[in-house]
Amino acid sequence: MAEEHNLPIRMLHDRLLVKADGEGGERRSGGGIVIPATAAMGKRLAWAEVVAVGQHVRQVQLGDRVLYDPDEKAEVELQSRTYILLRERDLHAVAAQRVDDGSTGLYL
Repeated sequence: MAEEHNLPIRMLHDRLLVKADGEGGERRSGGGIVIPATAAMGKRLAWAEVVAVGQHVRQVQLGDRVLYDPDEKAEVELQSRTYILLRERDLHAVAAQRVDDGSTGLYL
């Protein structure tokens, strides 16, 4: 994540810049069955890693993995990489390792 610290952008307000996990193609079920990307499924949320946060973001930190709706996203290209711009309120959950403060690490 070292390269993300040098991004030529400063996030404002409650905005987040995230890097999507590479799960766009086919997937495997728990039993090992290949599910093609064209298979009809219900609405599926996606995971991403937070690479920049605005000054009013309260529940998310750099490096957290967040769950978002890929149908409601705005993409931006910086330094030849594609990132996703989200508002903190558009997140569905945060999967964070920091549970030492008594919280669950999830923000719903």
